[in-house]
Amino acid sequence: MSGGHSSYEPTSGLGRWVDSRLPLPRLVYDSFVAYPTPRNLNYAYTFGAILSIMLVAQILTGIVLAMHYASTTAGAFSSVENIMRDVNSGWLLRYMHSNGASFFFIAVYLHIFRGMYYGSYKAPREILWILGVIIYLLMMATGFMGYVLPWGQMSFWGATVITGFFSAFPVIGEPIQQWLLGGFAVDNPTLNRFFSLHYLLPFMIAGVVILHVWALHVTGQTNPTGVEVKSKTDTVPFTPYATVKDAFATVVFLLVFAYFVFYMPNYLGHPDNYIEANPLVTPAHIVPEWYYLPFYAILRAITFNIGPIDSKLGGVLAMFASIAILFLLPWLDTSKIRSAVYRPWYKLFFWLFVANAIFLGWLGAKPAEGAYVVMAQIGTAYYFLFFFPILPILGLVEKPRQVPNSITESVLAKQGSGKPEAATAAPEDRA
Repeated sequence: MSGGHSSYEPTSGLGRWVDSRLPLPRLVYDSFVAYPTPRNLNYAYTFGAILSIMLVAQILTGIVLAMHYASTTAGAFSSVENIMRDVNSGWLLRYMHSNGASFFFIAVYLHIFRGMYYGSYKAPREILWILGVIIYLLMMATGFMGYVLPWGQMSFWGATVITGFFSAFPVIGEPIQQWLLGGFAVDNPTLNRFFSLHYLLPFMIAGVVILHVWALHVTGQTNPTGVEVKSKTDTVPFTPYATVKDAFATVVFLLVFAYFVFYMPNYLGHPDNYIEANPLVTPAHIVPEWYYLPFYAILRAITFNIGPIDSKLGGVLAMFASIAILFLLPWLDTSKIRSAVYRPWYKLFFWLFVANAIFLGWLGAKPAEGAYVVMAQIGTAYYFLFFFPILPILGLVEKPRQVPNSITESVLAKQGSGKPEAATAAPEDRA
C-alpha cells in the first residue's frame, strides 16, 4: 500500500519548479489525496484525524495562554483568574484548553480500544503501535504537569501525591523526586519546571505523531476484517472517501466538545481547584484528573507486601506496569487472526476488559477503603490477566470464524452482492 509510482502532476510552471526542488505538494498529494485506503473503513477509524485536530487546538490555545500565565506560586492562581476575567476571550481559551485535554484523552482511549479490537498492533505494525503508546505516555506527562499550573488545591496536592510515588523506589527514588520538585517540597521551582515541560512536551508529541503517521503509511492502514490489501479493488483514494468520513466525525466530535466548553465547562474538573493552593489545608479526598483514575485505582489496590516489596512500592510498580505492558501487546497476542470480528472468545474478553477499565476509573474516584479496595484488587487482577495469560492462551485454543479472502469479498457480502461471510465458513465453524 505504501509503495508505487506517484501520480502527482504539477499543473503550473511554478508547481513544476517547486516539485523539482522541494516536492512538498507531491508528498501531501500522495499522503492525503491519492493514498490508497481500505474500502471498508468505518467510523472507528476516524479518531486519528480527530486527534490531529485536537493536538493543533491544544498547542495553539496553550501558546496564547502561556503569554498571560505567571509561573510563580505567588502569581499563578491570580494569573489564571486574570485570563478568565480580563484577557479578551481568555475564558474561552482557558475552557477550550482544559476541556480539550479531557476530550483529547477520550479520543485517545477510543483510538486505543479500536486498535486492540481490530488487532492494529499485529505484525508488521508493531513499531506503529509502540509509537502510539509513546504518544500516550507523553500525553499523560503533559496532562499531569498542566493540571498543576492553575495552582489550585487539587493541583498542589495532586503534585505532592504523584511526585511522592517516586520516593517508594529504593536508592534512586528520592533523588528523582527532588529533581522533579526542584527541592524538597512542591514549591516555586516545581511550578517553573512543570510549566517549562508542559510547554515543551506537546511539540515532542507532535514529532512522535509525525513518526506515527510515517509508520502508518509504510505498513498501510488496517481495516475491520484484518485482511491485508491484495488488489486495487480493495482500496479507494483517501480523498474524498476517507476525508469526508473523517470530516463528518470530526464535526460531530467538535460539537460535543463545544457543548462542554459553552454549557458545562467545569463538569470534568474538580471544584477544589478553584481554591488557591494551601500547603496547610489538605483536601478531604485527593484525586487526579478522570483520565488517570483507572491507574490510580491500580496503584491503591496493592495494599499488601509482595515478598521483599512493600505495598507502597508494589502499588507504584503495578501502576507503571499497567502502562508498560501495552508495549508488549503485539507479542502477547499469539493469534494469527487480526480482527476481533472473527474471534468470538477474544471479543468477549475484550469487552470485559473495556468494562473493567471503566470500572477501575469509577473506583479510582472512590475512597480507598472497605469494599472499594477489594473491588479494585479484582479489577486490577483482571487487567493484568487479560494480557497474560488470557491473550497468549486464547491465540492457541480459540477457534476463529472463517476470515474473508479479501476486503472486496467482505464488502460485497455485506452489500448482498456476493456470498454471505457465514457461507464461506467451514461446516464445523457454522455448527
